[in-house]
Amino acid sequence: RTKMVDSRNAANIELDNVQVGADALIGAEGQGADILDRTLDIARIGISAEMLGAAQECFDRTIAYLKEREQFGVPIGSFQALKHRAANMFCELELSRSCVLEALTALDEDRTPEEVAKLASLTKAKVGETFHTVSREGIQMHGGIGMTDEFDIGFFIKRAAVTEQTFGDQSFHRNRYGELEGY
Repeated sequence: RTKMVDSRNAANIELDNVQVGADALIGAEGQGADILDRTLDIARIGISAEMLGAAQECFDRTIAYLKEREQFGVPIGSFQALKHRAANMFCELELSRSCVLEALTALDEDRTPEEVAKLASLTKAKVGETFHTVSREGIQMHGGIGMTDEFDIGFFIKRAAVTEQTFGDQSFHRNRYGELEGY
C-alpha cells in the first residue's frame, strides 16, 4: 500500500503462477484493446467529474475567503485584480463543466466509441488544466496561509497533481484528441 500525496491509497498487485482459462476471455480474441480503451474512457470521464467537483470546491472556498479577509479596512475580494482572477477561474470552471456534461451525456446516450474517446480526452485535458489553475490561484489568493498544511486550500493542489496524472495527463490527452481527429 502506498499513501499518495493527496491522501489516497495506491497499491501494486502482482500475480504469480495464475492460469486463466479460455472461458474467462472478455470479448472476442484480439478485441481486448477496444474493451480496455472503452473502460479507460469511462474512468477518464469519471475522474474528470471528480476533478471538476474538487476545483469547484476550491473556487468556492477561495471566493468565501476573498469576502471574509480584510486588508486596508475592506474585503480583499473588492480589489479589481483579484476580481479579474476570480472571474477567469469562474469562466474556466464553466467551460470544464460543459465538457464533463457532454462527455457524461455521450456515455448515457451510448454514442460511438470514437465519439466517447474524443470527449474523454477533451474533457480530461480541459478539466486537468482548470483544476491546476484553480488550485494554484486558490493558494495565491489565500496568501501565506494558503501554503500551510493547517489550512485546507493546499489540499486541492495536491489532489490536482495526482488526478492530472491519473489515466493520462493534459499533454497525453491533447495528443490523443489530435490523433483521434486525424491530425
